[in-house]
Amino acid sequence: MINISSIKTHMYCPMKLYIQNHVDLNKNSDFQLAIEIKKLKIDILDLIQKNMRKIKKDMGMTQIEHTLSQNIDSYIKSTADAIISMDLGLDNAQINQIIDDAYFNIKITALKIKQAMTILDKNAFEIIDMFFPNSMYSYLLKDPQLELIGMCDKIEIIDGKYYPVAIKSSTPPIKGVWDQDAIELVAYAILLEEEFETEVFVGFVDYEKIGDRRPVVMDVNLRKGLFDVMREVKEITDNKKLPNIRKNPRKCGNCEYSDICLKD
Repeated sequence: MINISSIKTHMYCPMKLYIQNHVDLNKNSDFQLAIEIKKLKIDILDLIQKNMRKIKKDMGMTQIEHTLSQNIDSYIKSTADAIISMDLGLDNAQINQIIDDAYFNIKITALKIKQAMTILDKNAFEIIDMFFPNSMYSYLLKDPQLELIGMCDKIEIIDGKYYPVAIKSSTPPIKGVWDQDAIELVAYAILLEEEFETEVFVGFVDYEKIGDRRPVVMDVNLRKGLFDVMREVKEITDNKKLPNIRKNPRKCGNCEYSDICLKD
């Protein structure tokens, strides 16, 4: 089975996928840490949603932000301590980034809530579906025939339609989404179609760093692109095909494997 996380890694750098599968024996702890951080961020969104129900239309911005922030600090601290005890390598910089992302999201959400309450003349609990549609989080999807498996960050269900959502902490491009994010999303869309016997025409990438949601249309070209990438992934993971090194100063400078693949 091809994990969608392998597809994402391949789209970022094929050599990184090769090293993770055939050289690095510690990749499992990195993968588990990424999962735990994702789960923490999803729980933070759930807390914000619960806090939103307490907001009244006569509240000011400061009070709205304070209400949305209730129990956030203590939850992040307790969960971070639990992850640290698992010895997965969570550091203070990552914890601080999680906190910064959470409070940025709170500020953006508070502004949107205030505007919506003013326009609609309703309290927050009356319009909560506008901000938090019926959703499933960290939903495991798999298709034995396609040999594809992955855990979708979020699946929103609106009027009987299913919408896959990928939650990203990275900075987005000026327009649209990164290619690897689009490929990841179409993979979830195809799995969703099989799982729920439905059609998925669009998905979304939520870029937390700027509080922006960007749509991705699940067209034929994108679907074909996924299958092309899957073939390349199988060549690397199953057949140990060594990919060419694609040097990229921005990526290589931040990669933990640069000292391995850039050796003369």
